Amino acid sequence: MKRFLARIMWRFRGVQVLALVGKSGTGKSFRARLVMEKHGIDLLIDDGLLIENQKIIAGKSAKKEQAYLAAVRTALFTEKAHRREVQHAIEKSRFKRILVLGTSERMVRKICEALQLPEPKRIIMIEEVATSDEIETAINHRKTHGRHVIPVPSIEVKRNYPRIMGDSVKVIWRRGLGLLRRDKTYEKTVVRPAFSTKGAVQISEAALSQMIMHCVDEFTPGIVISRLNIKYDQRGYRIDVHVQVPYRLELKGSIYSLQQYIVEHVERFTGIIIDELNIIIDNVTSAPYNEKTKTKHGGKG
Repeated sequence: MKRFLARIMWRFRGVQVLALVGKSGTGKSFRARLVMEKHGIDLLIDDGLLIENQKIIAGKSAKKEQAYLAAVRTALFTEKAHRREVQHAIEKSRFKRILVLGTSERMVRKICEALQLPEPKRIIMIEEVATSDEIETAINHRKTHGRHVIPVPSIEVKRNYPRIMGDSVKVIWRRGLGLLRRDKTYEKTVVRPAFSTKGAVQISEAALSQMIMHCVDEFTPGIVISRLNIKYDQRGYRIDVHVQVPYRLELKGSIYSLQQYIVEHVERFTGIIIDELNIIIDNVTSAPYNEKTKTKHGGKG
């Protein structure tokens, strides 16, 4: 009901959501201000922060977190107090357009859902606003130095997060030609997050498989996984779970609830984004399902 009322409110106010999507380290935060200028965008959501006119007005930065997975959860607004603070600030702000940054379309949609914002009207890929050379340079810089960008002046970062404070970078954006040319200067702050290291944080297929098997066993002990297929691309993880189910198990409700349970728990505890999770029933076993042994979770964690 709250989401329905929020959608009505945003539609009445004529609010539009745009998104800038690209893998970690490809330069989204660095180019966010240019995208905002081009499309007349007032607010920016980036890594747990709500930014307006180059000032942090609400939220907390994922870059201050000590652990990588905690940083992902902050960026997704999973903590209730954090989420409510940003929601309240958004509702108070008189804006027409807001830009959401994310590593995938699914991540952007999860952020919009968490903050009760409309679905993105347009999704801009980082390749639309940066050349392949610029993206490659940004990725190499991230891997080599472990540095990130917060798209606000250094004084804002120093005041809010002095421990991760780094260098200041000024970007000049030029529009027009000759006498009609206008130069605008934006300051961005390069920081080194506490979780940043010279390397990547990854989760192996074996570890992910074990977590999925644990979720299945915890939710519905009678279901047996016969095979797992895991693929990863820029949108996130795509997983096929092949199962054997016991006779008399109510498939329609139980399988759907199991699907939701796996996605929510894996995303919550690992910080990865599951773009698609399919449950394929390979076989119905002859052993009848025993309701007494069913673990009661209500479908969501």
